[in-house]
Amino acid sequence: MTLFQIALLAAAGFAASTINALAGGGTFVTFAALVASGLPTLDANATSAVALTPANLASVAAYRSEVRLHYREMIPFAILGLLGGVGGALLLIWIGDGGFRPLVPWLLLVATVMFALGDRIRKIVEPWSKGQHTVAKLVAYGVMAVVSIYGGFFGAGVGIMMLAALSIVTSDDYHKSNATKIVVAFLIQVVSSALLIAGGLVHWPQALVTIAASILGGYFGVSVARRIPAKIIRAAVVTIGAVLTVIFFIRT
Repeated sequence: MTLFQIALLAAAGFAASTINALAGGGTFVTFAALVASGLPTLDANATSAVALTPANLASVAAYRSEVRLHYREMIPFAILGLLGGVGGALLLIWIGDGGFRPLVPWLLLVATVMFALGDRIRKIVEPWSKGQHTVAKLVAYGVMAVVSIYGGFFGAGVGIMMLAALSIVTSDDYHKSNATKIVVAFLIQVVSSALLIAGGLVHWPQALVTIAASILGGYFGVSVARRIPAKIIRAAVVTIGAVLTVIFFIRT
């Protein structure tokens, strides 16, 4: 790697884990940086997933108060995350780079739209969260199961969908929802990363640079989440996602 690539990946890792601690979407940044550094799309996706896993652990540690207080309620979502992460990673390995590359612009488009409509999605599910209906809860668990598989496969946009589903069962407690999201995302990445490493898709020099920077961002990001409105970060993520979507549609 050149010094420029090292600096690019370090900046991307720090920014991505900070964004993930707030609302999700950091995968946009690391995926783009890894592709820009010369990795194939499949390898960039796998390396990004592995690189951001320690940062999610740092964010879990920063949210330790919420985790201790609500850990029993997090268990069902944690199980869904583990199972979904395995399923998504196995699917990714199975289709290979030839199958993954044509999907990239569409995955980026879906993830970008999710972020752009994040506030509207939460408004739609808000009446359900107040009623705490059994059907609403089943829908929340179903969405979390699907999102967990998607998280093991690609991951960009997974945070906003998790927050929307979790808002149904956690009412207006944003930090409870965000802590649960971070725990589940961490578990998804742990199991999917293990499979991606076993599949030989991870480029370790690039991963280690990103990991070192992302750990700092993962812990720092929670303090950002407590003070800065999510709209500011979300606008930046949507912009990045839109630009990447156009670029990959042109390249594909």
